Amino acid sequence: MTKARRTGTAACVLLLLLVPLTVLVAVRHGAPLPGDLALHRWPLDHRPPVAVATARAVTATGTGVLPYVLAVAAGLIAGHDSKQRWYAAAGALAVLALGQAVRYGLMAVVARPRPAALDWATTASGHSFPSGHAATGALTAGLLVWAVLTRSRSSAARVTVALLLLWAAAVGLSRIYLGVHWASDVLGGWLFASLWLCLAALATAPLIRTHMAGPEALTEPAARRD
Repeated sequence: MTKARRTGTAACVLLLLLVPLTVLVAVRHGAPLPGDLALHRWPLDHRPPVAVATARAVTATGTGVLPYVLAVAAGLIAGHDSKQRWYAAAGALAVLALGQAVRYGLMAVVARPRPAALDWATTASGHSFPSGHAATGALTAGLLVWAVLTRSRSSAARVTVALLLLWAAAVGLSRIYLGVHWASDVLGGWLFASLWLCLAALATAPLIRTHMAGPEALTEPAARRD
């Protein structure tokens, strides 16, 4: 199976997971889904000051300017020369920015309310589904994973990829721990980000083959393009 076909299959699976979840949240008018309440209540009784401070620090990395800086860094890492670096940086930034725009639109359409503000251990604003921090963290991590694997497939690169995925997971889980999102919001954010990355990979594959050719590029071998 070619890389494009694998990516397309993954996108279909993610879509089949995200759409029913979104519809279920919408038809229930934002009411908690099975499991949401249990996962929301547990942190309320397990919030020592150190854990709360750590969760706030982690959650802060999933918003603001940092993800956009990291997206640009991903492009600069992925390129093999100065032209490729800036081209990839612009592309990675566009993937993140467009993903955020679509995610904001989805949030506005679903308009799910957040958990009760009395349960929050940090500030939050806007609608709840899908989680913006979870989606942003996953999108940023995905772009960095692409950059790292474009440059190297070494053991160090694999460790870096694992750490990036753990960071994205931690950002999402911190939103549940701090009480500002339901678990299904975070799941929705992860699914949305994964789907968006797959669609971006499919849409940009021809451009990557043209402008980002390199020995370690995440593109199909030339023999498979014919």
